[in-house]
Amino acid sequence: MVRKQPPDDLDRHIAERARKKPKFPAMVAARTNRRVLRRQLAERRIALGMTQTEAAVLMRTSQSSIARLESGEHDVRVSTLERYAAALGCSIAMTLSEAS
Repeated sequence: MVRKQPPDDLDRHIAERARKKPKFPAMVAARTNRRVLRRQLAERRIALGMTQTEAAVLMRTSQSSIARLESGEHDVRVSTLERYAAALGCSIAMTLSEAS
């Protein structure tokens, strides 16, 4: 049985912001999903023994672009994530679901 965790500061912050902007929790969830995906891509690159520079060559971009993508400092287009995945020999599967 999975025990539900009590709300923490982040949960309270999201709930507070949601009162002013009801779509805020969905925005947080989407951003979190992209963050997880970027981490998975970086882990895949490392597992392949590939440097950021080598991945950049395959994408026809710069090493610094790969570093920014992996860092999560900037929001990245889905098409860029798809190109990165392709350079790493994988693809991204997306699904549509109801917002909670």
